[in-house]
Amino acid sequence: MIVHLGGLVAIAIFYILILLVGIWAGKKQKSSEASPDTEEIMLAGRNIGLLVGIFTMTATWVGGAYINGTAEQVFSTGLLACQAPIGYAVSLIVGGLLFAQPMRDAGYVTMLDPFQRKYGQRMGGLLFIPALLGEVFWSAAILSALGATISVIFTDISITASIVLSAAVVIIYTLFGGLYSVAYTDVVQLGFIFIGLWIAVPFAMQHKSVGDIVTTWPEWRGHLDKSQMVEWTDNMLLLIFGGIPWQVYFQRVLSAKSAKKAMYLSFCAAVGCIVLAIPPILIGAIAKSADWNMTDYDIKKDIHSPEVTKLILPLVLLHLCPKFIAFIGLGAVSAAVMSSADSSVLSASSMFARNIWKLVFRDQASEREVLLVMRIGIFLVGIGAACIGILVSSIYVLWYLSSDLVYVILFPQLLCVVYVPHTNTYGSLAAYIVGFFFRFLIGEPLLGIPATIHFGPYIPPKSLCMLISLATILIVSQLVKCLFERRILPPKYDIFHCLVDIPNEILPLRESSTTDELHYRVIRPATGQQYLAEPSMLVNNSFSQSQEGLSAYD
Repeated sequence: MIVHLGGLVAIAIFYILILLVGIWAGKKQKSSEASPDTEEIMLAGRNIGLLVGIFTMTATWVGGAYINGTAEQVFSTGLLACQAPIGYAVSLIVGGLLFAQPMRDAGYVTMLDPFQRKYGQRMGGLLFIPALLGEVFWSAAILSALGATISVIFTDISITASIVLSAAVVIIYTLFGGLYSVAYTDVVQLGFIFIGLWIAVPFAMQHKSVGDIVTTWPEWRGHLDKSQMVEWTDNMLLLIFGGIPWQVYFQRVLSAKSAKKAMYLSFCAAVGCIVLAIPPILIGAIAKSADWNMTDYDIKKDIHSPEVTKLILPLVLLHLCPKFIAFIGLGAVSAAVMSSADSSVLSASSMFARNIWKLVFRDQASEREVLLVMRIGIFLVGIGAACIGILVSSIYVLWYLSSDLVYVILFPQLLCVVYVPHTNTYGSLAAYIVGFFFRFLIGEPLLGIPATIHFGPYIPPKSLCMLISLATILIVSQLVKCLFERRILPPKYDIFHCLVDIPNEILPLRESSTTDELHYRVIRPATGQQYLAEPSMLVNNSFSQSQEGLSAYD
């Protein structure tokens, strides 16, 4: 029990340190209860520097699933099957090249802003669903992974207790300081990950049961059969392009001081993902090179069973390292989990507060009200993720499916909203339905959903579903546009008011520091002219077509 007590003290110190850093960082924000500013909370006032931005971007991707999953894949199927490090790194590079600059230049606050501005508020609400599911299931999966990890080393601690404690710490400091707290705790957590795992590697490598990993290279290198190449390609494309349309990514991009820095932090974070994958790759190789009969591991439990291999990293820490090193390594895993969980909790609550509550239900909500809703969202998302992590056994499967939906549905929508001017709400809605429909038809063995259609042995099915979704939004948008422009369909059938009878675009501006009154920026769709209007001019959620009472907006 002395050993367990020492480990508990080490973990307690780590959690307290993270909590204190989060509270300290929260004091850096300029917003206050007297003059609340949601942009200050959600995006740290767009004042995140390059160095802190690189750390928080890297820490968001290098989570518990990334660390544990990399070690597991190398041990069970080999390095060639371990796609996450390369996939996420390339995803960050592609995101930096294609989306970082235009999204930051446009001054958006969340990833859903361009969708709601172009396709309407309710269409943005529909696109919020797969984005929310991805964030919540991701948080639940990594909290569950942490609970299982801690229970391996500290057998006296239940998985439920470790999940609840971790979720509570994340909720408290995220509530306190928003993105400032998340970003600065990510710096500390990334340091713990790097140092903790690198300290553990040489101790594990020198254990008497471990062979030379250079000699055993053919065993942990793995191999890919021709029959696996289609699935491997499909999953790699999912990681690369499906890894872009996440609010956790764009929250960092949009918080950068400039568009160029947003692009640079994506590139640097890609390098960080590769560098931080090296320790878990080595740990997986060490586990593969070890004779587990020469350790104190209970050989009655098959080391190669799926239930055990997913915990191979903490098992290496426990059985191949001295106990104090195991506790340091566990701190690293805890850091990895919290660095991803806090980001997802903040991202989901930010999207709900701004894009759903303010822009769909309460368009005249004050900054104070939006901030309150966001804080309630942080609490509810954190609690929800913890409950799912405790109650649901197949969380990874749920997150896996939601990641598919992000790839199939959100990526083509994001590509079009940024780069294809002629797309509209009709195409967006059609692509949303068709993408979901085809993803369901190809089935999902992990959920017991049988495949209704087959595209052939040489076609990656998920990627084809994404391309079908992309083609749908392009074709339907162009078709409907032609039908209305050529008067084949009368204007009264433009039910989304996006092609013929286009209303003024009304964007709520930030509150004045001296009053709670909102002002609005009104954009004339025909001319692009912009005006500043007072709330008293708003009638039935629109402004008069005349310019009387409107002052020019610069």
